[in-house]
Amino acid sequence: MADAQAELLAIIEKETTAEIRVKTLGTFSVFRGDHLITNKEWGRDKTIQLFQFLVSSRLRKALHKEQIIDRIWDDISHSSADQTFKVALHGIHKVLEPERKSRTEPKYIHRQGITYQLNTDMVWVDVTAVEDLIRIGNQSIVIDEKLTIQAFQKALELYEGSYLPNRMYEDWSSSERERIQLIVIGALITLGELMIDQNPMESVRLAQQALLIDAVWEDAYRLQMQAYAAKGNRPMVIKTYQQCETVLNEEFGIRPLPETRRLLESVQAK
Repeated sequence: MADAQAELLAIIEKETTAEIRVKTLGTFSVFRGDHLITNKEWGRDKTIQLFQFLVSSRLRKALHKEQIIDRIWDDISHSSADQTFKVALHGIHKVLEPERKSRTEPKYIHRQGITYQLNTDMVWVDVTAVEDLIRIGNQSIVIDEKLTIQAFQKALELYEGSYLPNRMYEDWSSSERERIQLIVIGALITLGELMIDQNPMESVRLAQQALLIDAVWEDAYRLQMQAYAAKGNRPMVIKTYQQCETVLNEEFGIRPLPETRRLLESVQAK
């Protein structure tokens, strides 16, 4: 577990040492050192769009210019698309490396022929840190519970809201948003389960945070019921079950799962 602890510390350290830091969760902002890049510096919204798309595609192989254009600017005519891309890419280079000398390779956007990719080794992205921390937590859960809790807590501290909320209705951002939400909900539930014995009300808080992300996530209702049961608060166990029952019926016309009903019955039987 020494390797996992070292990796966790490296992830935390990169947030303070990376030359470029990108926040995508709950808001969008980019820091060059300690300087927050302003909208005026970005200039055109299409420059921001292109950078956000490259951030969203950071885990994929480098993408062809035409693929990028088709994904984010399908409303632009073919004749002007190439120029729009060039101007937006130049804008990215300008805000990230304002003092870069001409004819030198950009540091933060890799180019190979006509394919492009974010240089994730040199750029800190909050969503990448969240994923890596949760992965460490999941891998450590059987071996080092303390490390798991530490990793999950740091990840959830970084999760400040939905991915790129200013691109909520863009198709190219939706899959990344949904993927991160699922990973974060899983971490909330797992951490809540680990905390029940020592701090059941923290487990309630974590369950409620998961429900703010997805109000029909039944595991979160069950976790909240278990936490209230650990506190001996039978009325809140029943109330939580009723909330779960109402939400599932309104959204899907279904009842809670048998394991949720059994949990209620076990509390009522005491």
